[in-house]
Parts: sequence; C-alpha cells; structure tokens
Amino acid sequence: MDFDFSAILLGLTVVFGVVWGLDRLFFHKQRKAKAEATRAEVREPVIVDWSRSLFPVVLVVLLLRSFVAEPFRIPSGSMMPTLDVGDFILVNKFAYGLRMPAFNNKFLSLGEPKRGDVVVFRFPGYLCEEDGKLVRSGDQSCADPHAPVPSQNWIKRVIGMPGDRVEMRGDQLLVNGEPVAADLIGPYEGDPKRQESRLMLEMGATVWNEHLPNGQGGVVNHLTARMPNYATPPPLPNARVPLVVPQGCYLAMGDNRYNSTDSRWWGCLPEQNLAGKAFLIWLNFYDFKRIGSIIH
Repeated sequence: MDFDFSAILLGLTVVFGVVWGLDRLFFHKQRKAKAEATRAEVREPVIVDWSRSLFPVVLVVLLLRSFVAEPFRIPSGSMMPTLDVGDFILVNKFAYGLRMPAFNNKFLSLGEPKRGDVVVFRFPGYLCEEDGKLVRSGDQSCADPHAPVPSQNWIKRVIGMPGDRVEMRGDQLLVNGEPVAADLIGPYEGDPKRQESRLMLEMGATVWNEHLPNGQGGVVNHLTARMPNYATPPPLPNARVPLVVPQGCYLAMGDNRYNSTDSRWWGCLPEQNLAGKAFLIWLNFYDFKRIGSIIH
C-alpha cells in the first residue's frame, strides 16, 4: 500500500479539530444569540456539524492505531508458513516506544526488538551504490538510484541485533559463529488452488522448526520454509550486508527463506523505521482456524 493511512488520519483530525474549534471561538456564540433573539433553533453549518461529530471518532482511532494496536493485512507469502497471505494481524505499537503519527519519530522509548520478534516497519528502500556511496532507492535493480522509496509497511523477523555477526551459508544460519538449529518437520502441505501455496508445492518446499536464540537466554521456536528448487537467495554477508550488524540497525528476514525480499537484498533495517511488534492473527477469510493465533 503506497499511501500512509496514519498521515490521512492525522490530517483529518487536524482539519475537523480546526473547523470545530474556530467555529466555537468565533461563530457559535453569534449564532446562538441570533437564534435566541428570534426564538429559533440553533442550526450549525453542515461542515461544522460534520466536524463536531467526526473529530472525536477520528481522534480516538488515530490514538489507538498510533499508540496501542494497529491492524495490518499480510499481502505476500514471504512470511509463510508463520503468516499466510490474507492474514489480518494486530501490531503492538508501544512495544518499541511511542512514535508520532505519520512522522514516526520516537518520543518515548519503551523497549527494543529481540531476536525472533516479528516486526512491522516502513520499507527503507534498496541499497544502491552511487559515486562510491550507498544510497536508498525504490528501484531494486538500482538503474535509478534516485527512485523514490514507496511508503509501504513490510513485515519480517528480526534475525540479527546491532553488533551481531550474522552469516547464511546455504540453508544454515549462523549467529555470532553459532549455527542456529532447525528440525525438519516434513513437506509443505497447502491448498494447490491458491497461488502462494501452489508455488511452494511446485518448488518442493519443506517446513522446519527453527530454534533462534533471542539474545536474552531464551529461544524462539518458529516455522520456516525452504524451497530447494527455487532461486537461491544471496548469502550473508554480501556487498550490501556486512558481517557485523551496524548500530541502530537490525537484520530482518522472512520465514519463507527462499521467497522473501529482505535484508539480504536491502541491507539492515534502521531502528527509526520500526512500526511495532506483530502479536495476533485476528482474521483470515480463507482459514477460520487461524483466527486468534498468537504470532511467534
């Protein structure tokens, strides 16, 4: 989605609030006095009536979406099998601190991501080289390094923290020199009538239970998919991703390891791009059994 719904909500809140506020300050008393003098009913202009009615509604929605929980819809299969296309999820907006609506600048720090967290973030853009420097571009091919980065919300899993050494050798993920263990569950089973599932079935996808250390003495057990017949993703480190994750950044990858455009292509995820932590599937029209599932 290339438009910022939070910015739209913020704009509507400001417009409705200004119209209603100016009317109360400069025009409401005059209308009321005139109506009392003629013993008529006080009638507000349509735009004022709409602003008065909608301002509190839009304000509450803006506050809830910005500081409590925001709904998102999963648009692609990059997080399968953990998240399926069509999952409607809720994102905890205060898990990593409170940010200003639309501008996304943090004004209150409440925590930082951990390894294994499923995070929603503003797409930072692809890393392209220009005059010996890396710049962010909306063009994956980097033919146009100055292509604007679309305003999109993406979702991936945090694999590397600032200062971590992250390597990917084939299917083997290593964090700080230690191989991340994963157990084979079996072949991927999905509905061949659905495009995303059909691709995974055709590519011989297998499902694994990965045990990712969270950096705090625990382990995040989550599902990943491997597709040996699909195009091989870039290894780690590579030209865009150094061995050590830079400060103020995170390394993020999709659980569908072969079919995910993630940090392996566009580098680290800047901290200021974080939107929140995904925690719940609240709706799925294709599979009602997924409703209410906690996201791990």
